Amino acid sequence: MKCPVCGSEQFYVRDQDDEYEIYPFNCREGSVCFDPDVDLSKAPVISDDTETFCNQCAWHGKLRTLNKA
Repeated sequence: MKCPVCGSEQFYVRDQDDEYEIYPFNCREGSVCFDPDVDLSKAPVISDDTETFCNQCAWHGKLRTLNKA
């Protein structure tokens, strides 16, 4: 999956309770793979409707809108 604006494969989601806490991830073969330093016990569940942010540009939107590439 790639950003529809810049083509990046690096994304993040924000913590619902703390907008400054982020969880970076990439998508490998259609699956969300959090970065190694993310505590998986605290990571949110990500669905197609999760607000997702590109780590390289200003794009953000629902996970389902990412280019399947």
